[in-house]
Amino acid sequence: MLKTGNLSLGDGQSVRQRAEAPKVLAALIQEAGISFNGTSAWDIQIHDEAAYQRILSKGSLGLGEAYVDGLWDAHSLDELFTRLIDFDIDQKVVGWAKIRLLGEMLRHKFSNLQSTKRAFQVGEQHYDTGNDVFEAMLDPTMSYSCGFWEKAETLEQAQLNKLDMICRKLDLQPGEQLLEIGCGWGGLASYAAENYGVEVAGVTVSKEQQALARQRCAGLPVKIKLMDYRDLKGQFDKIVSVGMFEHVGAKNYPVYFESAERLLKQNGLFLLHTIGNHCTTKSVDPWIDKYIFPNGKLPSAREVSSVIENKFIIEDWHNFGQDYDKTLMAWMDNFDKAWPALKSEYSERFYRMWKYYLLSCAGYFRCRQGQLWQLVLSKRARSDCYRSVR
Repeated sequence: MLKTGNLSLGDGQSVRQRAEAPKVLAALIQEAGISFNGTSAWDIQIHDEAAYQRILSKGSLGLGEAYVDGLWDAHSLDELFTRLIDFDIDQKVVGWAKIRLLGEMLRHKFSNLQSTKRAFQVGEQHYDTGNDVFEAMLDPTMSYSCGFWEKAETLEQAQLNKLDMICRKLDLQPGEQLLEIGCGWGGLASYAAENYGVEVAGVTVSKEQQALARQRCAGLPVKIKLMDYRDLKGQFDKIVSVGMFEHVGAKNYPVYFESAERLLKQNGLFLLHTIGNHCTTKSVDPWIDKYIFPNGKLPSAREVSSVIENKFIIEDWHNFGQDYDKTLMAWMDNFDKAWPALKSEYSERFYRMWKYYLLSCAGYFRCRQGQLWQLVLSKRARSDCYRSVR
């Protein structure tokens, strides 16, 4: 049973108790400058009073599910989440919501949610959603990661800037062999092969990504395989991993970096591009985990630095996390514009789910809990001196 002050909400809750739920939640979110049915763009507009109990009893998961079910709306979801996350709302939940959060922490602690057997789940649930959705939402390079907006005015230019910066940070040279762990739809692989003359081996856990990446890279020295990073063999001049480390999981960080160390030549470079959290957490948002990225885990700086000790030298650590807010808002704009052509294949619930995903993530980066890191790593045996490229 959920207890909040003198309020108890359980299966046998009274009419009075149900009536108290809106007051409890209103008092909680008021501290973040948010109201129910208020006039601000970020205020929560309740369409069905069942939303209150869903939110109070299930916390973040209930908030997201109630939105997808159409029980509430907000004119500016991104600003709503900026305020909720900046307020550390997840630290203020009580009762069953807190117990559910603890359950998630224990699940991550005692289970390897990113084991070899589970490696393909995120590909099947998320990346195989439909190439038509991603083609409509993303830029022409099909880059599904943060763009680099310095000196860029469009999403495509921000992504091209990012791709070129990665290639320059890796100091790619013609004829080198580049391994891409988590190659997406082949945007970086094709760019590196065409503009820097390298041979690329890319791996993904998504069948849909593999199929489209092979089409997009046809005629180039690029091979795309459907496989888990733990099964990779051989050695490569350079290694890159963009937006894949978020699916590795803390229990597998050692084997991930051991694999990279084994696969990288002595004088090589490894660029890791990953979302990072501002502090160490034991779990992820339960709604994102259930509906968008199953089994994910965002690393902290401490988790990354501790696990690479004695494996790699950190040559460069670049943070441009605030650019992810702009990237996500651009994706949302593209998705909105494409929806009339997509809605015959996807439901209104899918639209609301996808909107909630993109705009809640924008709020996460806007309030700076979310970071975006590019690390350039090398082996201690590397003889060449690295010069940082920005």
